[in-house]
Amino acid sequence: MLARRRWLLTTLSALVTSALLLGCEDKKDPVATAASDKAGPGAAPAATEWKVGAFLSLSGEETQFGVDTKEGIELAVDEVNKAGGVKGKPIKVIFEDDKSTPLEANNKVLQLIDRDKVVAILGEVASSRSTAGGIVANKKKIPMITPSSTNPEVTKDRPYVFRVCFTDDVQGKMGAEFIVNTMGKKKIGLLFASDDLYSSGLAKEFKDEAKRLGATIVLEKSFLKTETNFTTYITELKAASPDLIYAPIYYTKMVPIARQAKAAGVKGEMFVGGDGWDAEDLLKDAGDEMEGAYFTNHYAPDVPWEKSKAFVVKYKERFKRDPSSLAAQGYDSAKVLADAIGRAKGDTPDDIRQAIQDTKGFQGATGTITIDENRNADKPLVIVKIKEKKFTYYATVNDKNAKK
Repeated sequence: MLARRRWLLTTLSALVTSALLLGCEDKKDPVATAASDKAGPGAAPAATEWKVGAFLSLSGEETQFGVDTKEGIELAVDEVNKAGGVKGKPIKVIFEDDKSTPLEANNKVLQLIDRDKVVAILGEVASSRSTAGGIVANKKKIPMITPSSTNPEVTKDRPYVFRVCFTDDVQGKMGAEFIVNTMGKKKIGLLFASDDLYSSGLAKEFKDEAKRLGATIVLEKSFLKTETNFTTYITELKAASPDLIYAPIYYTKMVPIARQAKAAGVKGEMFVGGDGWDAEDLLKDAGDEMEGAYFTNHYAPDVPWEKSKAFVVKYKERFKRDPSSLAAQGYDSAKVLADAIGRAKGDTPDDIRQAIQDTKGFQGATGTITIDENRNADKPLVIVKIKEKKFTYYATVNDKNAKK
């Protein structure tokens, strides 16, 4: 009797186990199962999604830059996934906050690669943080696309690091040509952050080109990023009687500078800057003080390109506000990556890297993008004017590839 009970218990146990196993088989991912069967016995199941990492300044000094970029990436990825994904698989973006510091950027890229096993990376916004993260990505041989880091050093000698924005040598040159040749201003003051890679690099590129075009830098003043009182610099620049003041700095510093400049009798129309100005906070906190100022940028909400118009409509429907250039570039970086994954001959990071390199004539929200031999974007540049507390399109330069 005892033996029979043991036999019954053993039989029931076996039946339950079989049923559980059958249930598990029924719940297997069909894509992974098919891929595993195709690969042969013992092969690991194929990934059912494309894991992409993104490291951004979601807190810290340049939070708005990071948030805007994240929104652009999310919009692009949602569009791709709703259309069926890439090669039948959705893209999943894992976002990491680098807290606006290069050290955290380095750490987060390591985590995304080693812990999360991403096939590619998007980020960062600031050149100093993209440089830090790019060193890691290049060493690990994982392709990385920065949406908006413009310093030339970011991609230099790093075959796995790309960008969908123009570089500071182009931006500095175009800014100088606009001021000297278009505006006819020959006496220029220069104000920049000496300890910021973006600001100091763009200032140098601009100064070299302005001098080549026959302009004179009447006074050059630099400051540290920790400074908050700029009255002395502004007073000295005003005393030098420049036609314009070129200030290639981030919006976080331009807000107090604009306020202190107004108090010193220097109007907003006296300033010209770079793409670091493009943030809603600049308009909100110093829109009146910056009235009439110009800056070089990747984009404006009212640019005349059809792809850009469509992007603006979709972005406003979702986020209920006009997109910044950071949002547009985040969108383009994700779309360029998705396009490259779709064109890649295989599914490895090396295959994806080569497909990014081969990108030609991609129609994005910020214009037509071609990746050159140095992994930089050959694309148009926009002149933006601050008018009635809005960023408004003024002109397009370097637009040989643009389709309007």
